[in-house]
Formats: sequence, C-alpha cells, structure tokens
Amino acid sequence: MERTMVMKITIIGSGYVGLVTGTCFAEMGNDVICMDVDKAKIDGLKNGIIPIYEPGLEEMVRRNIKEERMVFTTDIKEAVEGSLFCFIAVGTPPGEDGSADLQYVLSVARDIGMNMNGYRVIVDKSTVPVGTAERVRDTIKNALKERGANFEFDVVSNPEFLKEGAAIEDFMKPDRVVIGTDNVRTAELMKELYSPFMRKNYRVITMDVRSAELTKYAANCMLATRISFMNEMANVCERCGADIDMIRTGIGSDTRIGHDFLFAGAGYGGSCFPKDVKALLRTAQELGHDAKILNAVEEVNAAQKELVVKKVMKHFGGDVRSKTFAIWGLSFKPKTDDMREAPSVVIINKLIDGGARIQAFDPEAVKEAKKIIPESTSVKYYENAYKTLEAADAMILVTEWGSFREPDFEKIKKLMKGSVIFDGRNLYNPKFVRSFGFTYYSIGRP
Repeated sequence: MERTMVMKITIIGSGYVGLVTGTCFAEMGNDVICMDVDKAKIDGLKNGIIPIYEPGLEEMVRRNIKEERMVFTTDIKEAVEGSLFCFIAVGTPPGEDGSADLQYVLSVARDIGMNMNGYRVIVDKSTVPVGTAERVRDTIKNALKERGANFEFDVVSNPEFLKEGAAIEDFMKPDRVVIGTDNVRTAELMKELYSPFMRKNYRVITMDVRSAELTKYAANCMLATRISFMNEMANVCERCGADIDMIRTGIGSDTRIGHDFLFAGAGYGGSCFPKDVKALLRTAQELGHDAKILNAVEEVNAAQKELVVKKVMKHFGGDVRSKTFAIWGLSFKPKTDDMREAPSVVIINKLIDGGARIQAFDPEAVKEAKKIIPESTSVKYYENAYKTLEAADAMILVTEWGSFREPDFEKIKKLMKGSVIFDGRNLYNPKFVRSFGFTYYSIGRP
C-alpha cells in the first residue's frame, strides 16, 4: 500500500515498548509525540538520555530528535490533540492473583476521552487480557459523556512481538503485524501506518479484537512452553546419561519443530514470559478452565531457577558458608539490562541465604541489579568479569553474553581459589573446560 501522508502519532507510555515503537515510527518519517507522566524520564529523553539499554535505540532516538520528527512531553492534552493515532503503551504489571493490572491502561483511556478533539484511532499496544478493548472503549465513551462531547473513535488491538536485545530489528522488519479490529476503515488506516515496514514481507494479519488480544499471550506462552519442555528433558538427560544438546539438534532438524527456543538452561525470565503465563492462567481460571500445561510450564521454570543452586550445594556437601562465588551475567538474557524475573536473582539470594559471598559482573545490568540486590558484605559488583574470579571458590555462568563465550580459561584458573565452573547456559564444551583441570557442571549434559 502506498502512503498518502505523514502520520501523526502519539505514544502514551515511554517505557520499553512505547519508546521502541515511537522511535521506529519516527524513523520512517512520521511525526511522533512520546508522552509519559514521569517528568524526570521525559526530561532525560529530551536530552537523548535513554532509560533502558537496547542496542541501536539511543542513536535512533537522538537522530529523530535532531530531525524534529520526535518530541517528548508530559502534557496529555498536547499529545492527544496533536495526533490521529493514540497508542497506549503503559505497563500491565501482574496483580497478586497473577492477573494483568489494567489500572494504567484504563487511566490513559480516560485521559484520551477527556482530551480528544476529533476522530481518533486508539491502539492497545500494551499486552492486555481478552476483553480489554471493550473496557477501553467504555472508559472513553464515559469520559466523552462526562464532557458532553461526541467524537467518533475506534479501539484497535495491535500486540507487540519485540525481543529484548533485538527490538529495533523486530519492529523495522516484522515477520508479522497483527491488527485486531472489526472496522474495515480502521484496518486500512493501520495497514497504511505499517506499510513502510512491510515492503519486503507484507504480512499484516487482520482479525477480530479478542483474537488479537489473545494472540500475544498465546505466542509468549508457546515459547515459554518450549523452554520449559527442554528443561524438563534436560533433567531426564541428567538421570540417564543422555546429552540435551544432541537431543536439541535431533528434534530441531524436524521442520515441524525448528531450532528456536530449544536451549536448556537456568530458566526463563524477563518482563514478558513470566507475566504473560500468569495472566493467561488467570484468564483461563476466570473462564472456568484449568490450564494444566501452563501450570506445568510455570512450575518447571520455577524449579529450574533453583537447579544451579542445587548443583552447587551438592558439590560443596550442602555447606556454602564462607564460600565465594563469581557470578557471570545478571540480566535475564543477553543484550538487555532487564533484571525482571532473572534467574540470577534467585541464584544469588539462595547462595546468600546459605552464607556465601557473591562477586558479580554483567556488561549492562549491574545498575539494575543493585536496585534489587544492593551491595553489602555479602554481595559485591565489579566492572570486569575477570575481577570477580579473584579468590573465588567457583564460577557460575548465568547469562550467555557474547563476551563470555570465549574466555581465557588459563587466566580463570590462575585467578580462582577453587576450580569449579557451573555453566547455567551450556555455553562451554565440557571436555575443553575439563582439560584445564576444572570440575565442570552444566544442564542436561553428561
């Protein structure tokens, strides 16, 4: 589809999803307003200071600010009045019962209703449970009624499928764009908005709103299921002497299965998988359905985060008091500083509870890690991976950063007091590591 005009877009919520979405739309020549209630964040963004780490994002934000395609504000009235498309990209944190907390989404919906001055396309970009679009629509209608106004609008579900660490690439070259709407005109507007991203692969999928809302949860829960399944298989491998890496190669070559998300390890984390599994479980429960597979996925993942600690405790005879552990990697995955639900948090806290000392390093996540586990007599953070090894009884690799893939094992051996490596991501070749005199433990490999 050929574009006929520059689109005017407001992104409400300048967190991970909102900032990436707004920046990528601006990169394609659109006029974008990024709005957030956090004044400190907005002031920083105006000066090109990015509150998150995502490869390529900082340079792109600064470029679009300079070229005046991207502005930042805390003024919701300015944002809503100045745009045809209003994207809701605020957080939906899990409540105590695991359900998605929609208070921020509905608050934004009300703000839109109180400030819109003409036809608007309201786009739910946040990950939200089935039925949210209807609640957003009702909230906006009530706000308009309260004002005595009567403007037309449509609510669209447009779930995001961004991988942290590769979000720019995912947005700029999407493998699909899902649009949930029952209005043909709105669907065409959304297709035109996304047309610059689809020049090589036009896979815009339109569907009803509820199906679009559920598609995001289904996708993340499927990926989480693959990870938990492989971790379950890895535990079987350890008991029978099989090698999970060989099994991954064997089943991944089946085109019906494929190779992605089949790596065994210390469990998944982040802002999406844990939250979305819990939210879909809660939705199923509210609908009277016992989602047995999803329950199992969550249980396996929780147990997997403690597996490395169990290996450590077994090696040291159940006593890690006065032992020092070098932790390589803190973020839940490489190329991000995201510490939400990170396996490293469980591993470090369990070892501290056992009386151990921690010396930790991560290329990007140390600042975030300190907010969750502050420095103390038990925990020290370093700016260099090798520094963590000095006088360490063991090394634990938790996150598979590229800079950890080819370390100097001779140097590691000299720096450490002990000679034990616990590889929570199966990053290293067991025979090669053991050739340096290390005792080496991994996940699901003999």
